[in-house]
Amino acid sequence: MHKTVRIFFVFFVNFERLKASFSDDLPTFEILWAPDVVIVGESHEILLKFGPQLNQSATVSFIENQPNLISWSPKTISTYPNSSQSNFIIKIDALKAGSVEVTGKSAPKDLINDFNLFFKIGIGNSRALIIVSLIVGWIYFFAWSVNSYPQVWLNYKRKSVIGLSFDFLAHNMFGHIVYTIFNICFYFVKFFQDEYFVRFPHGQPSVLLNDVFASTHGVLVYVLIILQCCMYQRGTQRVSNTTWSIIGGYLVTIIAIAVLCTIGKLHWLDFLYVLSYIKLASTLTKYIPQAVLNYHRKSTVGWSIENILFDLTGGVLSILQMFINSYNYDDWQSNFGNPTKLLLGIVTIIFDVMFINQHYCLYRHKDVPSKIPGIHESNATINTVVMMEPDTKDEKF
Repeated sequence: MHKTVRIFFVFFVNFERLKASFSDDLPTFEILWAPDVVIVGESHEILLKFGPQLNQSATVSFIENQPNLISWSPKTISTYPNSSQSNFIIKIDALKAGSVEVTGKSAPKDLINDFNLFFKIGIGNSRALIIVSLIVGWIYFFAWSVNSYPQVWLNYKRKSVIGLSFDFLAHNMFGHIVYTIFNICFYFVKFFQDEYFVRFPHGQPSVLLNDVFASTHGVLVYVLIILQCCMYQRGTQRVSNTTWSIIGGYLVTIIAIAVLCTIGKLHWLDFLYVLSYIKLASTLTKYIPQAVLNYHRKSTVGWSIENILFDLTGGVLSILQMFINSYNYDDWQSNFGNPTKLLLGIVTIIFDVMFINQHYCLYRHKDVPSKIPGIHESNATINTVVMMEPDTKDEKF
C-alpha cells in the first residue's frame, strides 16, 4: 500500500512541476474561439486573447503539421511594450480537404506561456456529408445500444433460456465490465486524465459521455439476462471450463499489469489501455460459442434474430461512417489507422451473416432434438446437453 501511495505522490509532484513551468505570472496567449470543422473554400476567423502585457517586444509564429491545407493571415503576431491590444484575429482559408494541427511558438523563448496555443481543424469537402456521417453515427449507436433487448423479451416470453449460450453471456458480460471501467476512469477520474495529457499534451481523449452510458447500460442489460438465466428453464447449460479459463487468463493479465503499475514499471494509463484490449479480445471471441451451439442443435430457437439484425445494422453503419469520413476529409490513413473500430465492425458483420444464414436458411424449420449426438455435459467447449424445448409450435423463428 505504501508503494502505491509513493507512486501517486511522485507522479503528483512531477505533474505539479510541469504545470509550474507555465507559471501564471507569465503572459499567456489563449484561443477564445476556433472552428473544429470547415469546408473547402470557406473563410473563418480565429480569435486569440493575450495578457497581461509585456515590457518588451515578443512574437508568436504558427507552425502547421500539414502544409497547403489552409492559409492564414497574419502568420506571426507581435506584441509591443505598453500596447493596449489584447485580442488578435487570424483569418484562415480552407484550401484542401484533410486535418491540420497548428501550434504557436513564441520568441524570445520562455517569455510567453504558449502551451495552450494549439488548435486542430478538420477540413471537409462537403457539409452535407458531415451531417450524413453524424446521422449514421447516431443510428449505429442506437442499434448497438438496444440490440440486447430482443433477447430479454424472448427469454421472458418463453420463460426459458435454452438455446442461449452461457459462454456467449460470460464473454460479453466480462467485456462490458472491463470496458465500463475503462470509460469511467477515462471520463471521470482526473488522475488518469492528467496522465494522458502528460503523455499527449495536445491530445483529445476519445471517451465521451455516450461511451460511458453505452458500456454501463450494456452491463445492466446483461445483469438482467443473467438473472433470467437463474429464474427460467435452462436445462443443463452452464459456462464451460474453457470460458472460465479464458476469463481467468484475462484476470491474471489485469492483476499482473496492476502490479507492474504499482511498482512503477508501467503507467496506470497503460493499465486502462490493457482493459480496452481485453474488451476487443472478448468481442472477437464471444460469438463463437453461440455459433457452435446453433450448429450442434441444428436450431436457433432461443437465440433472438432481432439481436443480430440490430448488431448487423450497427456493424455496417460503423464501417460506412469510416468510409464517409475518409472520403470527406481525404484522410484515409487516419481513419483506417483505427484498427480496433474497423476490426470490430468486420468481425461483427461476419458473425451476423453467419447467424442470419443459420436462422433463415440452414435451420429455419428444424425441430430441436432432446439429445445432441456427440455432445456431452463434460464437453469443455460449450457444455450444451439441451433439454427438450418448451412448446414452440406457435413460435415464429
